[in-house]
Amino acid sequence: MSRKGNCYDNAPMESFWGKLKMEWLNDYSFNTREEAKKAVFEYIELFYNRKITHSTNWYIPPFMLVEAKMKIKE
Repeated sequence: MSRKGNCYDNAPMESFWGKLKMEWLNDYSFNTREEAKKAVFEYIELFYNRKITHSTNWYIPPFMLVEAKMKIKE
Protein backbone atom coordinates (compact mmCIF):
# COMPACT_ATOMS: atom_id res chain seq x y z
CA MET A 1 0.00 0.00 0.00
CA SER A 2 2.80 2.49 0.56
CA ARG A 3 4.53 2.33 -2.80
CA LYS A 4 4.71 5.33 -5.09
CA GLY A 5 1.62 6.00 -7.16
CA ASN A 6 -0.85 4.22 -4.90
CA CYS A 7 -3.58 6.85 -4.52
CA TYR A 8 -5.23 5.11 -1.57
CA ASP A 9 -2.24 5.54 0.72
CA ASN A 10 -1.35 9.20 0.53
CA ALA A 11 -2.08 12.35 2.47
CA PRO A 12 -4.70 13.87 0.13
CA MET A 13 -6.86 10.75 0.20
CA GLU A 14 -6.50 10.41 3.96
CA SER A 15 -7.47 14.06 4.32
CA PHE A 16 -10.51 13.58 2.08
CA TRP A 17 -11.76 10.51 3.95
CA GLY A 18 -11.19 12.24 7.30
CA LYS A 19 -13.21 15.27 6.20
CA LEU A 20 -15.95 13.07 4.77
CA LYS A 21 -16.29 11.22 8.06
CA MET A 22 -16.12 14.25 10.34
CA GLU A 23 -18.02 16.85 8.30
CA TRP A 24 -20.72 14.71 6.76
CA LEU A 25 -21.13 11.17 8.04
CA ASN A 26 -20.36 11.60 11.72
CA ASP A 27 -24.00 11.93 12.83
CA TYR A 28 -25.56 9.56 10.31
CA SER A 29 -26.79 6.02 10.85
CA PHE A 30 -27.65 4.22 7.63
CA ASN A 31 -30.22 1.46 7.21
CA THR A 32 -29.16 0.45 3.71
CA ARG A 33 -26.09 0.64 1.52
CA GLU A 34 -28.03 2.86 -0.91
CA GLU A 35 -28.57 5.46 1.82
CA ALA A 36 -24.84 5.50 2.49
CA LYS A 37 -24.01 5.82 -1.22
CA LYS A 38 -26.44 8.72 -1.53
CA ALA A 39 -24.91 10.52 1.46
CA VAL A 40 -21.37 10.12 0.09
CA PHE A 41 -22.49 11.31 -3.36
CA GLU A 42 -24.17 14.37 -1.82
CA TYR A 43 -21.03 15.21 0.13
CA ILE A 44 -18.80 15.00 -2.93
CA GLU A 45 -21.06 16.69 -5.46
CA LEU A 46 -22.97 19.18 -3.34
CA PHE A 47 -20.42 20.16 -0.71
CA TYR A 48 -16.84 19.14 -1.44
CA ASN A 49 -16.75 20.05 -5.14
CA ARG A 50 -18.36 23.42 -4.49
CA LYS A 51 -16.19 24.51 -1.56
CA ILE A 52 -12.73 22.99 -1.89
CA THR A 53 -10.14 24.81 -4.00
CA HIS A 54 -6.59 23.90 -4.90
CA SER A 55 -3.65 25.73 -6.41
CA THR A 56 -3.53 23.23 -9.29
CA ASN A 57 -6.99 24.48 -10.32
CA TRP A 58 -6.02 28.15 -9.92
CA TYR A 59 -8.08 28.17 -6.69
CA ILE A 60 -11.29 27.58 -8.63
CA PRO A 61 -13.79 25.02 -7.27
CA PRO A 62 -13.96 21.83 -9.37
CA PHE A 63 -17.57 22.33 -10.49
CA MET A 64 -16.67 25.72 -12.00
CA LEU A 65 -13.83 24.13 -13.96
CA VAL A 66 -16.20 21.52 -15.38
CA GLU A 67 -18.66 24.24 -16.39
CA ALA A 68 -15.86 26.23 -18.06
CA LYS A 69 -14.67 23.19 -19.99
CA MET A 70 -18.23 22.53 -21.20
CA LYS A 71 -18.55 26.12 -22.44
CA ILE A 72 -15.26 25.80 -24.33
CA LYS A 73 -16.47 22.66 -26.09
CA GLU A 74 -19.66 24.39 -27.29
